[in-house]
Amino acid sequence: MFKEIGQSNYFTLRDGVRLHYLEAGSGKPLVMIHGWSQSAAMFKKNIAELSKYYRVIAVDLRGHGESDKPSHGYRISRFAKDVHELFIYLGLEDVNILGWSMGCSVIWSYWDLFGSERLSKMILVDEPGWLLKTDENDLGLWTFDELVAVCKSINADQPKFTKDLIDGLLTINASEDDRNFLIEENLKMPAENSSRLAFIHWLNDWRDVIPTINIPALIVGGKKSFINWHSQVWNHEKIAGSKLEIFEERGHLMFFEEPERFNKLVIEFIG
Repeated sequence: MFKEIGQSNYFTLRDGVRLHYLEAGSGKPLVMIHGWSQSAAMFKKNIAELSKYYRVIAVDLRGHGESDKPSHGYRISRFAKDVHELFIYLGLEDVNILGWSMGCSVIWSYWDLFGSERLSKMILVDEPGWLLKTDENDLGLWTFDELVAVCKSINADQPKFTKDLIDGLLTINASEDDRNFLIEENLKMPAENSSRLAFIHWLNDWRDVIPTINIPALIVGGKKSFINWHSQVWNHEKIAGSKLEIFEERGHLMFFEEPERFNKLVIEFIG
């Protein structure tokens, strides 16, 4: 499968964990970061087209996809450090960085730790500044009690939870092959690690970091996403000079369900 997407490569982090990444094309670097319990392969409908214009690198974060599944490091800050190590390893400068879902949080953590170092532009796809829904944050997704229940559900029956999750994310009548592909990629992350990461991820509040971003940014959301699309408006309003694009008929998987439009947006933004 990977040959159809890009060249499959590995590199070893300083703590000994091997990360897997897909690479295709040449030119300006575009690094793509997937979401929670997902994988780089989920960008398979984007990489082929985008690699006609850019050097596309899609990484499997630790514990995800084809990367090692260590017992440690399931924190957003560790992921951001891993991405920084990838940049150094590949000698990347002036990186266009794209994050989808939790991938946005990885970018925000990178910005918090390293600022604009090695970055050119960022593309933020469908992630609120704080996922935890509280009395003062109605743009979040789950309350604390709901988050705990989700973590228990993952540990109790990960295949059922994942099937229900994917069915809830899709806004089109996807083929059985596409549905099974999305489910299988999610299930590559062990349940214990997935639930632990979900708990940690949901509690991170990036709302103080987002307004400090001062490089060109494109924010993408979907009105049919389980993520409140108004959170993408909030991100847009807090990042000076950013661009906003909302898919009216698509949800969290707009890059997978409507790849032609998504790819065109990315190409127009990066230039």
